[in-house]
Amino acid sequence: MSIVNKAIIDLGGGNFSHELLAVPNGVRYAVTTVLVCNTYNPNGTSPENETSTFDMHLVPNGEAVSNVKTTIVRQLSLPAGETFTFDSEKIVLDPGDKIILVGDSPANLAATVSYLEV
Repeated sequence: MSIVNKAIIDLGGGNFSHELLAVPNGVRYAVTTVLVCNTYNPNGTSPENETSTFDMHLVPNGEAVSNVKTTIVRQLSLPAGETFTFDSEKIVLDPGDKIILVGDSPANLAATVSYLEV
């Protein structure tokens, strides 16, 4: 089993779109779990930054992120210190398929994907 960790931060110009996992050529992955944690310190001094919102997309090879077509989680609000777990369904990804997470500002999110090669 393998894991990938990513911090969902501003990549510049308000771009909070992050590729969590991309399947390389010649393999298939079975995704067992996706965890998204709001890492904001609830004891901090900026209460307006307590909640972060995100979208999660499963994007087939050759396609672009689309709120109409690839969204599996839309505008999920995650309070400070909370973790979202996506583990009740197993997802099989083919070469070139991707998992993309798009956060809103503020992005206090850490994401982990656990997967197996199948």
